This record gives sequence, structure tokens and C-alpha cells, in this order.
Amino acid sequence: MIISMYPHASKAQVESVCARVQEFGYMPYPLIAEECVAIGVIGSGDLRACLEAVESMPGVEIAIQISAPYPFVSREFRPQSTRINVNGVAIGGSEFVVMAGPCAVESESQILETAEAVAANGARLLRGGAFKPRTSPYDFQGLAESGLKLLDKARRATGLAIVTEVLGECDVSLVADYADMLQVGARNMQNFTLLKALGRCGRPVLLKRGMGATLRELLLSAEYIVSHGNPYVVLCERGIRTFETATRNTCDIAAVPVLHELTHLPVILDPSHAAGKANVVPMLARAAVAVGTDGLLVEVHPCPERALSDGAQSLTIPAFRRMMQDLTPYIQLWKEQREIAVPVHA
Repeated sequence: MIISMYPHASKAQVESVCARVQEFGYMPYPLIAEECVAIGVIGSGDLRACLEAVESMPGVEIAIQISAPYPFVSREFRPQSTRINVNGVAIGGSEFVVMAGPCAVESESQILETAEAVAANGARLLRGGAFKPRTSPYDFQGLAESGLKLLDKARRATGLAIVTEVLGECDVSLVADYADMLQVGARNMQNFTLLKALGRCGRPVLLKRGMGATLRELLLSAEYIVSHGNPYVVLCERGIRTFETATRNTCDIAAVPVLHELTHLPVILDPSHAAGKANVVPMLARAAVAVGTDGLLVEVHPCPERALSDGAQSLTIPAFRRMMQDLTPYIQLWKEQREIAVPVHA
């Protein structure tokens, strides 16, 4: 059950409703954000009696029974799509948002050259890893805070918002000091301690689907973040691990429309990790636009053959330019479809 409070509801009224819910044997999860004051109710008890009891309480707008196990992120709770603002860039609205940049921040010249190039060719966010989770402990692990400082320099030089990965709970505060959006990588999708910390950080979160995760599990991970106080979550399909070896992962293109049906949160697609091969990325990007994704997350490097990580899937700057030019008519059609769709919820 979700209890939607009026925006002007006082803290005392929210606390009073939470206490009343507990009297019926339920556990309340209050969510208080700029545009949303709600209480998620989880547990078992006399639901009908609980609904009737709280609906007439001061500050309560409506109480809704929700069947989904992820009430806050489900469309049952919010039928209209949510728009997430990342330092002035709206994801999930009428703009198709491209996030682009290298897998890892390697040097000042590398990140500045890439940032200027992707900004000139339509990207709105700069992606780049300062902390890198690698399969081998001997691979490049990132520049850590030095990399974050370089990302900040690139932001000031280009005006691009910054999205970068955070690996653990202890790093959330540090990364949030530099980044406009914090990314949760596939390996950390079910790092629940990290997800809870991100629920308290106040920054938008880009949540990537785990390599073997179902969509239900992805949405439950998003619910961790939202239920701990942060409603600003963008989901990312980045390919799943299957028996196929021709590509790095298998792009679950159907995940995009399915997620849009299940959740009000924005959904983007990462064709770079889904393919693992740079020559496949533009075609997957085109398919992503066609199925209605809200944006793309693309790896771009000035010299992929010298990249310290994921060079094989990184587009060169000219290749990124060509891809963006090729996508122009598809994005225009995407925008026309958005204009006739149900308005989003800001």
C-alpha cells in the first residue's frame, strides 16, 4: 500500500500516519522529496481496516493498494512517467539524452578532448570512471579522487553534467561532492548497503542492470534507493550474460518497453557494454531509440586502441559523430511520438 500525503503535510502528520500504520502491524517507509510526500506500507495485516483508518487522517490525500513488490517505483503508484533533473538536463521528458565519454578517466588531456568532442556532437552528460571495478586485481583501477577532479575540470570547460560510478558506501559522500549523477555498476546492483546509502545522498542515481538480474530484481534494487529517501533514479539496460559469445553480453532490447510498462522511472540503454564491439554500437543505439528508450550511455575514447579499459567497445570521436548524425532522424521521430504521449510528471 502507498499513502500519498498532501505536499503541504507536516512532519507531525507524517509521523502520526506512520504510527497508525504500525498499530495495524505494518512497517511504514516514508518518502519525503521536493515533489512527493508518500509512505510505503509493507507487511501483512488487515489491509482494508488500515486503508479506512488512514484515509481520513489529517494530511492524507489518498491511500492506494498496490500489488507490485516495488510500490514506490511501480506505475501503480505513479501512472505518469517521471522526469529526473540532472544539473539542468531532464531525463525522461521530451529530450533524448545522450551520456558519452571514456570507460575510465586516464589523463587530463584524454578527458578534456573527449568531453569537448562529445559536447560538440550532442551529448548532454559526460561519463567517465574515476573508480573502476575490474575482474582482475591487476587491471587499471582508476585515478580515484584525482579522476573526479579531472571530471570536474571537464564539466567547467564544457558545461556537461557528470555521471560517474561509485563502488562502495564509504565513497558515496566523496563522489557526490564532484558528480551530478552517481552510477551503480552491474556488479553492484544488489549491493544493498550501497543502495541504502545512495537513498540518503540526495543525488540522482543511474542504476545499471546486473549481468544475471531479472527486471524484477532491477526494480527491487531501485526500490531500495527510493524507499530510503531518493526518488531520483534512472534505470539502465546494459546487456545480460547468456550462452552467446559473439558479443560481450546479450542486449535485452525488450527490457526497455517492458520496464516502461512496469515503472514510471526513466530507462536508458548502454549499447557499448551490451555489444562489447564498437562496430555494433551504432546499430544497437538505433534500435534503442526505436523501442523508446529515454537516452543512451555510450563509451567514447580519442584513441581506443590505447585505452586502459574497454577499448574494444569504445567509439572513436569520428565514429561517435557519425552515430549521432545517423540517429538524428530517429530521434526526431522519437520526439514526435513523445509529444503525443501522456505528459510526464516533473
